[in-house]
Parts: sequence; structure tokens; C-alpha cells
Amino acid sequence: EVQKLNQQLEEKNGEIQQMINQPPYEKEREILRLQKTLAEREKAQATSDVLCRSLTDETHQLQRKLASTAEMCQHLAKCLEEKQRKEKENSDDQISAERSNQVFLQLLCLLDNETSLQALICNLQEENRMLKQKVAHV
Repeated sequence: EVQKLNQQLEEKNGEIQQMINQPPYEKEREILRLQKTLAEREKAQATSDVLCRSLTDETHQLQRKLASTAEMCQHLAKCLEEKQRKEKENSDDQISAERSNQVFLQLLCLLDNETSLQALICNLQEENRMLKQKVAHV
């Protein structure tokens, strides 16, 4: 292992000597090349940072819009549900009123003869049953 490490040390020393023995203009050229590479990497990193910040801001903005849209959808769903419920109640009330009028008219007609009392009782029982169903539904 010591021999291996000595070998590596000799290689590195050789590289250093080679760099030292290079003419000054080549050293300067290498320095300029490394500075240019460093500048390009810094510029790329700065661009990447700006893009990341921009994407983060856009993500937050889209999340806020999504939350707002979801909230609006929930509100609209509640409004629609309430409107449908009111329409159904109005419809049920109207149907009940119509049936009550029908039963009342039938009652008047049926009162004319005694045999129709049974039919009147049946109609009233039927209406009572339907009204109980509506009450249970409401």
C-alpha cells in the first residue's frame, strides 16, 4: 500500500512539475479557461435558481386558485342543492294542495249518496297515507 501511495504521489508531483514547467502564456490560458468555465457554471446556476423561484411562485399561485375554485364549487353545489330542495318542497306543496282540492270535490260529490261513504273513507285513508309518507320524507 505504501508503494502504491508513493506511486500516486510521484504521479501528482509529475503533474505539478509539468504545470510549473509550462510556459506562462499556457498557464494564463488555462486560468482563463477555468475562469470562463466557472463563470458559465455560475450563470447556469443563477438561471436555474431564477427558474426554480419562478416555478415555486407559479405553483403557489395555482394552488391558491385551485383552493378558491374548489371553495366556489362547494358553494355552488350547496346553492344548487338548496334550490332543488325548495323546488321539491314547492312541488310537493302544490301536489298536496291539488290532491286536497280533488278530495274535497270528491267529498262533496260523494256526500250526495250514502253508498259512496265507503269510497270517501278509502280516499281519505289514501290521502292520509300519502301525507304521512310526505311528512316522513320531509
